[in-house]
Amino acid sequence: MTHTPLPRQDSPSPEPTGSPVLPHGAGPSRLAIMPEQQQAALDPYMAQIITNRKSGLSLNHIIGCPLDCGYCVRHFWGNFEHKTPTLLCPTDQAVRMLLDHEAFRPSTTPIQLFNKATDPFLPAVKPHLFQVLRALDDRGLDNLVLIITRFKVTEDDMAALEELRHLRVTLLFTYSGLTDPRIEPIAKSSITTSSIATACAHKNRTRVVLYWRPIVPGWNDDPDTMNRVLDTGRDADAIVFTGYYHKAENDTYLRGLGVPVPYQPADYHRRKTLPAELDARVVAAWRGSGITTPLYRKTSCGVSAAHQIADYNGHWGVRELCDICPLPQRDRCAGTHQTPSPADMDRVLADLGYRSDYLIEDGHVWTHGLGEQRRYAIQHTLGFQIWELDQPHLLHAHGRSLNGHQPSTQEQQHLTAIRRAFTQATRFDEDD
Repeated sequence: MTHTPLPRQDSPSPEPTGSPVLPHGAGPSRLAIMPEQQQAALDPYMAQIITNRKSGLSLNHIIGCPLDCGYCVRHFWGNFEHKTPTLLCPTDQAVRMLLDHEAFRPSTTPIQLFNKATDPFLPAVKPHLFQVLRALDDRGLDNLVLIITRFKVTEDDMAALEELRHLRVTLLFTYSGLTDPRIEPIAKSSITTSSIATACAHKNRTRVVLYWRPIVPGWNDDPDTMNRVLDTGRDADAIVFTGYYHKAENDTYLRGLGVPVPYQPADYHRRKTLPAELDARVVAAWRGSGITTPLYRKTSCGVSAAHQIADYNGHWGVRELCDICPLPQRDRCAGTHQTPSPADMDRVLADLGYRSDYLIEDGHVWTHGLGEQRRYAIQHTLGFQIWELDQPHLLHAHGRSLNGHQPSTQEQQHLTAIRRAFTQATRFDEDD
């Protein structure tokens, strides 16, 4: 195979305004920088170039996507109609912002690239993706890097990824067997499944995860579709499954297209919806499929296992998630899972420049008022679950909405007792 490396450049040339859209909704061939006035009008979260998410410290200095997935999270931030990928700043500047971020730690902090507002393998985005990867790899960094896509990945792309010497890269291909083009227009083509096959055939250092999402009753939960997805992931390093963000914005959009949505406005939630009954059917389908690819409920579990390390989010502290994990991976997680001491918590909080009351319990630490992004920074540093008192996780509904999950009276009483204990036992560090 002949491989022509993508050019190494500090800042790929901007795209002239009004450039034509390429076939298959791929967008322009080069990118423009968004004018400051337009950037000032963006939703504050969309304007953030570096954010901390549960799966990693996330770099997103390109926003805009023409793929039109009906369930896209960009609905929530008023950016869904922005179809043309656009730079918020030059790529070399974005790399410096990532490395200078308060939460970044070499070797420890997982990194996500272009996971919020575009697809990293769109033609005009891809040169920036490889520019970031090479800039990090050239520094000798060996952090985990997560790249989520549903677009075209070629043999040349895989060869370029395999040239990286230090970064531990995982490609996560979003594929859930959807066939309704109103929900996912790319479903009309074989782009995603062909890319999965290409990546699996040419991977060595690079890991491949089939990202089985969103799974939604009536859309793609029939046995034939589940079996097709599982067969597509036969040669992947892992399969990770999850549900769908059911919020007013994407609900309104999908219903406006005539798509039947199985959940109601009363079910809107900040977390993804995947009822316990559907979880059980997914696991049963996997067990009956005959494939040997391991199945995971959490992104970080699948990525970590693919690289044969313990889960960096410390889900071993939420043991009901782990019943489907292979024994060697359970051993890895159990062997490194360590409850932080008060001194550990104080050290990490001081190192990150954060302040919070906390209460250490078996498997997790309760905090209050830190906000998601800061909690995730602590979680990635300690490899231990960091929870928010006002957004508790409940048994068998970790990271999920309560639709299809009924908390018991005992759980509710336990949570009340925790709040009371937190109030009584929390450490308070007052100013002198």
